[in-house]
Amino acid sequence: MVNQKFQYPELVRVEKNDVRYYQDSKDNLVPSVTSILSATGDKSGINAWKRRVGTKFAKQVVDEATTIGTAVHLAIENYLNDCEWKNFSDDRLGLLAYQISKRFVEDCLSDIDEVWGLESSLVVEGLYAGTADCIGIYKGNPTIIDFKTAKKIKRKDWIEDYFLQGAAYANAHNVMFNTEIGSIAILMVDRDLLFKEFLVEKKEFESFTNAWKQRIINYYKINKALGRE
Repeated sequence: MVNQKFQYPELVRVEKNDVRYYQDSKDNLVPSVTSILSATGDKSGINAWKRRVGTKFAKQVVDEATTIGTAVHLAIENYLNDCEWKNFSDDRLGLLAYQISKRFVEDCLSDIDEVWGLESSLVVEGLYAGTADCIGIYKGNPTIIDFKTAKKIKRKDWIEDYFLQGAAYANAHNVMFNTEIGSIAILMVDRDLLFKEFLVEKKEFESFTNAWKQRIINYYKINKALGRE
């Protein structure tokens, strides 16, 4: 299933002032896609939730989600590499991660016709960089594929940043390798083991690409105003 069609770079990751950067080929520090989205997005909802539930509980929720997400991503990567994927801790979170991973395997991974890269670094020199979960052919089309775990399946209008992230990776890949990726697949399984596919193509993909470009502009405007150029 894995076809190493492209040579993806190994980028050095740098954390500076709580912002994630990558070094491009000229050793310039460029912000990660997630850092750009975080700096230019509306945090009012998440901040209100943290105030409502308290810092301690919010951290517990985030830590649990991170533990499950990391285990599931590793399992999917191993499965797609034809390696043993059923290696989980024997505690509650490990069991849940196994069940979620099993759902991914049974419900959607067979729709990935070809894998070009897993956890692959992408960069637009001097502008931004990031790491894509999966790049390849999904349901017959070149696609950026992102695997998401969630407590509950989210509404499409709540996950705009997921599509912007996918558009960022697709456009970086197209610049780097002269490809024509024009599809984003967000594959989500929640803790009730419900599966949902969010597929963005054609005009909707173009719309998210334009929105992503505006977020880049906004990010560098903010940095300029703060004297961080």
